[in-house]
Amino acid sequence: MTTQPPELLEFRYELIEDGIGHLIFDMPGRTMNVFSNRAIHESEAVADWLKTSGLKGLVVSSGKSSAFCAGADLGELAQAYAMIIAAPESARWQIGRDHFAPIGRSFRKLETAGVPVAFAINGLALGGGCEFALAGHYRVLADTPSTALGLPESLVGLLPGGGGTQRMPRLVGIEAAMPVLLDAARFTPADAVAAGVAHRVVPAGQEIAACVEWIRGNPQPQQPWDRDDYVIPSAVEVSARLAALRHAREEETGGHYPAVTAILDCVEFGMPLAMDAAVSKEIDIFADLIKRPEPRDMISSLFLGKQIWQKQRKADALPKAYDAIAAAITRAWADVAARFERQAVESAASWARLTTAVPTDGQARPVPAEVLGEHQGIAATGTWIDAPQGQDQIIAGALLGAAVVAALEDGAELDPDARRAADFHCINAVGFPAYLGGPFALYDSIGSEGIRRLIAPVAG
Repeated sequence: MTTQPPELLEFRYELIEDGIGHLIFDMPGRTMNVFSNRAIHESEAVADWLKTSGLKGLVVSSGKSSAFCAGADLGELAQAYAMIIAAPESARWQIGRDHFAPIGRSFRKLETAGVPVAFAINGLALGGGCEFALAGHYRVLADTPSTALGLPESLVGLLPGGGGTQRMPRLVGIEAAMPVLLDAARFTPADAVAAGVAHRVVPAGQEIAACVEWIRGNPQPQQPWDRDDYVIPSAVEVSARLAALRHAREEETGGHYPAVTAILDCVEFGMPLAMDAAVSKEIDIFADLIKRPEPRDMISSLFLGKQIWQKQRKADALPKAYDAIAAAITRAWADVAARFERQAVESAASWARLTTAVPTDGQARPVPAEVLGEHQGIAATGTWIDAPQGQDQIIAGALLGAAVVAALEDGAELDPDARRAADFHCINAVGFPAYLGGPFALYDSIGSEGIRRLIAPVAG
């Protein structure tokens, strides 16, 4: 006799046949599933119920035709950042940890509930959706061009905080996992099976039946890392395997992209631990990362701004102000560069990770600080941008501050959504550093006083 799960809103439950349940991820009013706070807590409630459900197996699938799950609800993540940063600095880490720990705890409960769990995946399973699937014991992928597994959190300055940095390298190996974790590489269905991250590929529409077939075989509901014969690698071994990659990424990013370092730390310090301790280590590192400004600003521009920009482009309605802002920033950079030796400007731009060359054909005009007005910053960033030191940082700060002034001059009439889209445009069109989110994001972050400090060497 099986029991019913707790009341659910973002999932549906039905019985496929005697002893085999079916959990359907189907957020109401959404065309695509994302892992909202409610979905996280509902998945934990299901995992708790599963232990005494009486089921001999559970199939998990999506009720959406578009995808299995697109990842986290990044809008909620932005709200969580605001909540964390509003707290006293000494309390932020614990608040962040407490807020985000449920997803890793939920998935760990799912894989240790003693009931075989199979995932039927048709379409994208990214971010939290991929992590959810990795906590299952069996994964069947539909053979379609849109089906893929991936962990793209690094693209918006985050790390997979639901066990992804631990399960992925345990399944496919450290070397094969790193492009997925650091560069948002995806596994197609065939590649996923070949790598060991999925078990079977079937024609679209047959994935649920394939999961039921597996459950009927009475499989052992145990993950490889929970078996007695699993060999935990030593800390020395893991560090050695990551050393060259860590060095290369530090050279590439200059330390400006903390998600890269955090992901490498999760793997290096989590892989030598048993899974419970490894998931705990991952959320410790996540709590450090989420209170930093880079994820907030990268989510604002590279996710929310990108979505707005793409919708505007699709409707052939991109505001002309975006190109005007980009052109104004280029002119402002040329004017700042005219005040310094060319080699010094190139060194500063490289240090700050501007991704296009700074023109040097400008005039040494002062940056008009009066454009800034009075705008309160969100909080000190804790990064170099708060108080530039040394020639590279001072020149880089002047360039970035001048870009903010130029953006404000040509984008004064833009609403907040359009400013996010303009930030995305500036990152791509003129090479504004992505870790700072764009000129408007930087203005919001450190306020008018912060920008005045940056442009002090070149202001009128």
